[in-house]
Amino acid sequence: MWQRPASALSDPIGTVDPMSELVERVNEHDRVLAVVDRREAIRNKWLHRIATTVCRDAQGRILVHRRSEGVSRFPGQYNWLIGGAVDIGESYEDAAARELAEELGVRPPVRFVFKFLCRGAISPYWLGVHEAVVTEDIVPDPAEIAWHAWLTEAELRDALQRWPFVPDGVDVLQQCLDRRRHGSARPVS
Repeated sequence: MWQRPASALSDPIGTVDPMSELVERVNEHDRVLAVVDRREAIRNKWLHRIATTVCRDAQGRILVHRRSEGVSRFPGQYNWLIGGAVDIGESYEDAAARELAEELGVRPPVRFVFKFLCRGAISPYWLGVHEAVVTEDIVPDPAEIAWHAWLTEAELRDALQRWPFVPDGVDVLQQCLDRRRHGSARPVS
């Protein structure tokens, strides 16, 4: 039986979750090296995998949310991405779909757009970016999401100037804009 390592009890950013989370430590080519506790990966700046999704409604507006104050990473900050760690043996796409179900209570089709090595505000990781059109009513998990709204792209750009956004989400937006300018991926923003 797996037991939480002692290192999982100390959180590098100052809060403690009751459950630890196992992730695959990967290399610079996104190949699996080992299974480690996510806190250990963050503390040691080891690469691991994160999957996120840009959610749009039928009118093309983008879901923006404020993270709950009780979350361990970036409490109270805004984000335009829904996501989390990729579980052991899980694909980026499956992780993105799972996170939508967990955080929003919806199961729309998820489409992989691109992945890149994100330097991250607290630790580096491989980030798989996806998109989904959400046509059903969302039921946000209040433990994860304190507020949400559907914003146009112009409203999102304005909000980025006025509200405190998760730094990694801002990095992803820059990646999306760069890809749009260079035609290397279908734009998600």
